Amino acid sequence: MMDGKYLDILKEYWGYDDFRGIQREIIESIGAGRDTLGLMPTGGGKSITFQVPALAQEGVCIVISPLIALMKDQVNHLLEKGIRAAAIYSGMSRNEIIVTMENAIFGGVKVLYVSPERLSSDLFQAKLKHINVSFITVDEAHCISQWGYDFRPAYLQIATIRKLKPDAPVLALTATATPEVVKDIQKQLAFKEENVYMMSFERKNVAYIVRKTEDKREELVHILRSVLGSAIVYTRSRKRTKEIAELLMQQDIAATHFHAGLEPSVKDERQQAWTHDEVRVIVATNAFGMGIDKPDVRLVIHYDCPDSIEAYFQEAGRAGRDGKKSYAVLLYNNSDNRKLDRRIDDNYPDKELIKQIYSNLAYFFQIGAGSGVGHTFEFDIDKFSMTYRHFPTIVDSALKILENADYIRYETNPDSNARVMFQLSRNELYRLQETSPHEDKVITALLRCYGGLFTDYVYITESLIALQSGITPEQVYLNLKALSQKHIIHFIPRRNTPLITYTQNREEEERIVIPSRVYEERKKQFARRIHAIEQYATDDTICRSKQLLSYFGEKKVSDCGQCDVCIERKRNKTKENHIENAKQQILDLLDDGESHLITELRTLNLPNALLDEALQQLIMEEVIHIDGSYIMKG
Repeated sequence: MMDGKYLDILKEYWGYDDFRGIQREIIESIGAGRDTLGLMPTGGGKSITFQVPALAQEGVCIVISPLIALMKDQVNHLLEKGIRAAAIYSGMSRNEIIVTMENAIFGGVKVLYVSPERLSSDLFQAKLKHINVSFITVDEAHCISQWGYDFRPAYLQIATIRKLKPDAPVLALTATATPEVVKDIQKQLAFKEENVYMMSFERKNVAYIVRKTEDKREELVHILRSVLGSAIVYTRSRKRTKEIAELLMQQDIAATHFHAGLEPSVKDERQQAWTHDEVRVIVATNAFGMGIDKPDVRLVIHYDCPDSIEAYFQEAGRAGRDGKKSYAVLLYNNSDNRKLDRRIDDNYPDKELIKQIYSNLAYFFQIGAGSGVGHTFEFDIDKFSMTYRHFPTIVDSALKILENADYIRYETNPDSNARVMFQLSRNELYRLQETSPHEDKVITALLRCYGGLFTDYVYITESLIALQSGITPEQVYLNLKALSQKHIIHFIPRRNTPLITYTQNREEEERIVIPSRVYEERKKQFARRIHAIEQYATDDTICRSKQLLSYFGEKKVSDCGQCDVCIERKRNKTKENHIENAKQQILDLLDDGESHLITELRTLNLPNALLDEALQQLIMEEVIHIDGSYIMKG
């Protein structure tokens, strides 16, 4: 029985006795060969739903994921469990890709991760034809929908892959999708029939709070002092991550900061320090969090408001994965509304400006009209912006729109692998005596994992060397630098400089066409998402959890009882009850129909503020009246 086989695999490789949530239903559906869409909130255990059936079936499970760091992390975790896994992504050499694909063809790979940008490659498609594919998994599946909050044009290539492997069913997975996007994912992936499994997005242990404050820094410190435990603080600016981390440290709150621009070893080091509770707070941009499975995060605080409820919900969802009480707090004030509205124009600059930036790009790279197709360039956005007097945020937005219009491919974080070449001959290497034990381990791992190191630069993966040598990735990085300084190797660290590739020959500015589907329609969708997060932040009448769940199509939900709206409502209800009780005590005193001295009310032993409120209401309702020093009914 297949169900028993799935449980056996789960127990053998992951040590769990049973599946949770809707994992079983999704696994059984894809195992039966049905196109399947699974909606599981952050921390719901998505990876289990494709890794278990991949091991249960013949052939290779192809996993399409846009997150290179997460891809590498999952490959390492699978390898540690003894599961044959590999990944193909931008930055790998042609030879590395061929070796990986050949391994998949001949049964040396069970789970093959692929970045969406690689799908259009002739080499990948040619090799894929020879691979026995069990099924195709599309992670972060909302990226295929033009109506989704994080549309990626490269995802549209998945339709081509389906045609190459028409018998392989598709498993689409996402943590955030509106009903409109759920329908569109299935349409874009050419599902044979609609088939959706959805967990409720409700998180009963997480209290959603919107804290309105003009002084966000003071409020941030106050919250972190009031709620103990591990915390993430999200900001939109790299510069602000550092500023806020320094502010917290000045207040004796152990903190570090994280963003995509840091050196890989620094990012690893800071992430590890936070994961192992060496620092309490990590202040980060949205580059942090994917694949982070720290269960005891008690607080996720958004210092700046995200662009959408989808992004907010996904980031807030990193709180309380252990099921214990946690808080997701959004700091908000009047200036946030203005900033959010300005993002609409920043993300969708004037079409004429976009065309101008396209022309500037050609001069920047010296590309003549009618040429350039297939050429890739490293892109220094700050230098470009300074040269042509554009704001970097506007340039970034214009390039994304030009990508969606199929003029260029714009890779903002290509994560090209590090490269190494030995500067000594093999014989000289064996005679070395001045290396440390860790350096020896790194050299041995390099020689075991890679060939051709003495004749040319070879792309390497630091996590693989770490796995082989038994030391941490950050130690590998530091030892590679040390070996380079000793001129034993030449080490070129991994870079994440943006890349621009011309997908068609350069056009003259006046011939550039930006279609409505790329500009007007998506701008309207973006504005709708901006207004939805503004509505969430400013609506103090509806339970926060209810607002979030309603956005994702869940209607039959009750108030959470723990968000700021529910707490305020309870407070008001309690106050109303106290006032009603006070009013009744006053009326009981006056029940004899006689006039009473006002001073007699002191015998009721009610707080002055409550007594004044109760009297005021009774007078306004014309139930009692006061005549000089006397009070009476009617």
